[in-house]
Amino acid sequence: MKITKDITIEELTESVPASVKYLMEEGIRCIVCGEPIWGTLEEAVLEKGFNESDLDRFVKDLQNLADNNEGPAPKNDPQIDVDKINL
Repeated sequence: MKITKDITIEELTESVPASVKYLMEEGIRCIVCGEPIWGTLEEAVLEKGFNESDLDRFVKDLQNLADNNEGPAPKNDPQIDVDKINL
């Protein structure tokens, strides 16, 4: 996946789950009430007072995360065998 300043936060967090922790550590909250914020990476970065140089660093760091990421987080859909539950 190619990370650019124009990627939406929703697409970024869905495709690169590790980006949530990275952005939070940098002071950019990308999850509000369990839902991704709307807008692009550039909008989120500039809104928090970072500059274009910071944005370039974020794009580079997030690209590294994406390149080393195994893909989207697995969706947990456990199958429960109700016959094995002792009530």
